[in-house]
Parts: sequence; structure tokens; C-alpha cells
Amino acid sequence: MQFITPVHIAPAERPITYDDRLLFLGSCFADAVSACMATYYFRLTANPFGTLYNPLSIAQAMQLQEVPELVEWGGLYHSMAHHGDFSSPSREQTYARCAESILLMQSALSEATVVCVTFGTAWVYEMSTNAKANANAIVANCHKMPASRFTRRRLSVEEIVAAWQPILAAYPDKHFIFTVSPIRHLKDGLHENQLSKATLLQAVDRLCSISEAVYTPSAQRSYFPAFEIMLDELRDYRFYAEDMIHPSDQAVRYIFQRFVDAYCSDATKADMQALHQLYLDRQHRFLHPDSPEAAAFRTRLEQKTASLRTRFPWI
Repeated sequence: MQFITPVHIAPAERPITYDDRLLFLGSCFADAVSACMATYYFRLTANPFGTLYNPLSIAQAMQLQEVPELVEWGGLYHSMAHHGDFSSPSREQTYARCAESILLMQSALSEATVVCVTFGTAWVYEMSTNAKANANAIVANCHKMPASRFTRRRLSVEEIVAAWQPILAAYPDKHFIFTVSPIRHLKDGLHENQLSKATLLQAVDRLCSISEAVYTPSAQRSYFPAFEIMLDELRDYRFYAEDMIHPSDQAVRYIFQRFVDAYCSDATKADMQALHQLYLDRQHRFLHPDSPEAAAFRTRLEQKTASLRTRFPWI
């Protein structure tokens, strides 16, 4: 008997290996999956601008060349293109953090061979014309400013495709993997959340299926169905965190394993197993760190690390 509706995922034509440099961008689901990848010592960068949710803000982050005009609110200086983690009471400190993030994004994007992009919502906020800066611009974060400063609307499929087509065309050597976050935006309303996800799914489908006449023949674009796995294979509420919005840790690990099964070869999975064990060994803490047992463990760990570094020097 089968008690779930399995989501079929064809093996990737272009598998991920340890030779790749990965860049994860988008919603907090991108943060969760990249955190899993990090425990296997893949070389990756995750969200240089902080967590971003809508497709146009993610696209803007990939193209931004200089720090936008900062906005002061609530005793803090904010960049409307960055997450609130970059805000601070000092204009100079906020500017420096944002400038560093732009350099990190440019470097990571230049080196990346695989770019994993997670769209979270199609709902966006535009700064109203009476705002202090970035008038009529879609913002990445409202930074708890008054709602009167913004106009809320839902992006169209065409807007998303138009913003992302030039990016995909500009990087034909990179494999873009798109996902739609399974995290529900309940503050938008259940119906509005479904409309948002439907918009994102259509836009991703369009981006992945545009003819090769638009892109170079070597361009790689694929869709990983994290959204469908959560809704169809993990539809029980026990797979949600306490807020009933985010996937539980167990659900994230399950979806991550489906991602590995789809995008990693058997040889890469074998390497992952060895490197993950090294990660777990490094996290081990002894009750009596000065004991002979602890000393012997550390010696074995140093030997294992030295052996693996011959193939993976960055660990």
C-alpha cells in the first residue's frame, strides 16, 4: 500500500559535484537548504543581501552595482534592497555592510557554476511617491515602516519573466535551478497565498521552457519541485514547525534528500557521506576533553581531515 502521492523528479541532466561553486538566493527556504549543503562541505554562498522573497528583488540584488540611498526609520538606517540584518543606528556602518554585500554577490555570482533561486512570494511592496527615497520602487523589505509609504500589489507572470530573461541570457555558462518556496505567507491570506504561488510556478515554468533561440544552447535551467513535495508528499501538519507556516526540520531534511537524489550522482553521494561524517565528528564534544579517549579521537580526526584534504582542500 502507498500512503503518499510521490512527486516524480527526473535525474538532472547536469549533476552537481564537488567541483561546483554554488550560489543560493531567495527566501528562507534557500537558507535552510544551503545550510544542509554546508554540512557536507559544498563550496557555497547563501543570500549575500540576506533573505529575499520576491523575484524582482532577487533579480535586483544580482545586478546592483552600488549601495542605494539609505532610509532612516526607527533610529536605524536601512537599505530598501537588503534584509533588516544590514540595518544599524550608524549610516556609515549600514553603508559599509551593504557595500560589502554587493562585492560578495558579484564575486559569488562570478564564481558560481550553479545558482539555486527560491521564489517566496509574488506579492510586492512599492514605495509610494511621497516616500523619502526610492519612489515607486519595489523594495526587498519594508523594515516595519508605515503602510502608508507603500503600495502592495501582486506581480504578473510577464513581469517576472521580463526581469529574469536578461539575467539568464547574461550567464549562459551557469546552471540555474529554480524552486518555489513551500513556506506559506499566511499574512497575505490563504487565497492570496495560493494566487501568489501559482504566479511564481507559471513564471518559473516559462523561464525553464523558453526556446533555445532566446538563450545559448548550453544554458541550463531546471525546476526542483520543493513546493509540490511539501504539499503532496508531506501534506500532514506534523511536517510543519510550531508556527504552522514553515516546514519542520524533518521536512527540510526530507526535501533536501530529494534534492540530492535528483542532482547528485552516486559518486558525489559517496563523497557527501564521508564529508558529512567529518562534519559530525567536528561537532562532537567530550564530557571529559582531557581524557585519553578524547585525545585519541582528536588524533583520528586530524588524520581523517588530512586524508580528505588531499581531494577537498577547502574543508
